[in-house]
Amino acid sequence: MKHDDIWRALDTLAAEHGLSASGLAKLAGLDPTTFNPSKRSMPDGRARWPSTESLAKVLNATGASLEAFSALVYGARALPGGGRAAAVARRIPLIGLAQAGGDGYFDDGGYPVGGGWDEVSLPEVGDPHAYALEISGDSMEPVFRDGDLVIVSPSAPIRRGDRVVVRTARGEVMAKQLARRSARRVELRSLNPAHPDYTFDLTEVIWIHRIVWASQ
Repeated sequence: MKHDDIWRALDTLAAEHGLSASGLAKLAGLDPTTFNPSKRSMPDGRARWPSTESLAKVLNATGASLEAFSALVYGARALPGGGRAAAVARRIPLIGLAQAGGDGYFDDGGYPVGGGWDEVSLPEVGDPHAYALEISGDSMEPVFRDGDLVIVSPSAPIRRGDRVVVRTARGEVMAKQLARRSARRVELRSLNPAHPDYTFDLTEVIWIHRIVWASQ
């Protein structure tokens, strides 16, 4: 477990409740600056852990279980099981990953548009632009299998190691793991070693969205 994993889990938990890191802290009754980037490292540059007290208050305020938060830390399911976000479902647009590269399904910002989408009722997410994709193929096995549904959030923060959906300038839409993103390049990993990894110039990538939930 790394410091970044804990902070990423907190950021994701905040996003799935439609909150910023400061908003999550306020919801938990903490100082609004508790989870700010400046509080995530010590004066000498060493990474800082959030306190167990602050984590306990966040879990209590959001209704997320410790097990669900641990799943966030390890990059599994990214919605708090049993929490308030999971208690309400809404219908969100759904399309197959194989279709998603076609014209007319996304606007320039990567938000779902057009009438070609189906709908599915899945756990609520805080992002009003969230959408669902049906996985096709086996490049992300064993984490995502052919036919699994994933919820994608354009507004969720993205870190190295996250599972993401990427659209390239050539119209490809793919589900991968973000291995590295620099000012010039994006490196993507297929979890199934039988499939290749990919490296793109940043100019070749239209958008990258985080996968925040999967039906497994």
